[in-house]
Amino acid sequence: ILRRLVKFVDDIFGEKAKKAIKELKNGEVLLLENVRMWEGETKKLPPEEHAKSKLVQELAPLLDVFCVDAFAAAHRSHASMVGFMPVAKEVVAGRVMEQELKVLYKVRNSPEHPCVYILGGAKAEDSADLSYAVLSQGIADYILTGGLVANLFLYSRDVDLGEGNVKVLEKKKFLGLRDKIAELLDKYEDKILLPLDVAIDVGGSRKEIRIEDLPTQYLIKDIGHETSELYASKIKEASTVVMNGPMGVFEENAFSPGTEKIFNSITSSQAFSLIGGGHTIAAARKLGYLEKFSYVSTAGGALIEYLIKGSLPVVEALKKYSK
Repeated sequence: ILRRLVKFVDDIFGEKAKKAIKELKNGEVLLLENVRMWEGETKKLPPEEHAKSKLVQELAPLLDVFCVDAFAAAHRSHASMVGFMPVAKEVVAGRVMEQELKVLYKVRNSPEHPCVYILGGAKAEDSADLSYAVLSQGIADYILTGGLVANLFLYSRDVDLGEGNVKVLEKKKFLGLRDKIAELLDKYEDKILLPLDVAIDVGGSRKEIRIEDLPTQYLIKDIGHETSELYASKIKEASTVVMNGPMGVFEENAFSPGTEKIFNSITSSQAFSLIGGGHTIAAARKLGYLEKFSYVSTAGGALIEYLIKGSLPVVEALKKYSK
């Protein structure tokens, strides 16, 4: 990508790393070992505390400019992300960080309405907080649910999903979110759309059943056709669409239609579209839609936290220390 040789040294801040840095000539690039190999990296501390760490103390004298470009890790106040900021001569954001923040600031603070959020996938733990944040602040007009997020919301609505599907939620430790989501659904019932039908896995084959026909002994693996059509109608009217998480187990061809229908609806619409999260991007790549969205975020957790809070620990540190 850089069209030049990138040197590598299997050391982070020891003598081998420092010697390699000192020997660099103008224009040369050196990659150090993964910072997470060092146990102090992942402590959540303020920049001023991390600045006292071994990592920063050893490397700071050798640097002139600290450039942070890892937006996907910007929700973590870790040593390599914020520790150099108080001591570096110059602190800057990289181009990826710049682009992400520009797009997300617009989507969060001045989205064109109607604004539709689509929440799916298996990481449902932040779905209640994100839903509350964007609905209570008037950011989103509708939230469409799929994947385990939809299962959790249906469960919180006292829908009996069947033992196997409840066990999946239990294994993920999602059952404790029930009261919080029930309260959210009571408050924003007309704004949060839940599936009307689902696709279940019957011996590897897809079978669609309506929600009123639950419980089922089979695993729910996708939204059904009726739900896809309902969601598509909301997307068609939207001016802004934000999607995090697929609608089902897209890795299996029998259970990718829900996600594909939603992707097709988004990319066929006139809406500004933002997708993020590893599984969403993997689904878009597999189904051939990756190049068709307005913007693809590099982040998952950082994206969700920014949409909930409007900022991130690394962004706050940048505000404080970049000139």
